[in-house]
Amino acid sequence: MDSTRRTFLTAASASAGQGMAQSPDREHEHQSVPSDAALRVRALESLLVEKGLIEPAALDLLVDRFEHKVGPRNGARVVARAWVDPAYKQRLLVDAPSAIAELGFTSGQGEHTLAVENNPKVHNLVVCTLCSCYPWTVLGLPPIWYKSAAYRSRAVIDPRGVLREFGTKIDEDVEVRVWDSTAELRYIVIPERPAGTENMSEEELAALVTRDAMVGVSRMPSPGAKV
Repeated sequence: MDSTRRTFLTAASASAGQGMAQSPDREHEHQSVPSDAALRVRALESLLVEKGLIEPAALDLLVDRFEHKVGPRNGARVVARAWVDPAYKQRLLVDAPSAIAELGFTSGQGEHTLAVENNPKVHNLVVCTLCSCYPWTVLGLPPIWYKSAAYRSRAVIDPRGVLREFGTKIDEDVEVRVWDSTAELRYIVIPERPAGTENMSEEELAALVTRDAMVGVSRMPSPGAKV
């Protein structure tokens, strides 16, 4: 966990009365010992396999899907294509599911996805105030901070404050739009293309795109810039 996320979660947990973050030393101290949640998952998995309710091979396929086929790398490819292909970006803004499917990424959850674009006058931020609805197809599993009660409440009440705690300063003349995800509708942010990337290939651009930029808690830095 980097310093901005740790700062946000520490402050949020203090305000919410919940211990949502551990110090780096604490994490290091226990890195070789499974957490209680991990132990419970292993115990449950063993029990289900023993009773013949699940097949280990099916679990392996599920894990492989989320590790190698679903995740932020998919969203990064979508964003990079939108940056280099104006016609594709227009299709993405009009009908995101179809445009995303053009790159081979389809959802099995049945939800609709909407793409929203950052520009010099508008910055978009995505949250799910009810639980943790998230566009798995293009972003993978949601990070811990996205699911926290502090983020879910404060992103709506004080979006600029939350952005500052992620290290993202938005000028006062820039409108911040907050999009609330649901089980039926999820969002992906198209970040502004960074300066200095004019001669980069689509693959090189995709390598720059971060998950946090596609959620809207950060902006895309120029290549070589300190972050």
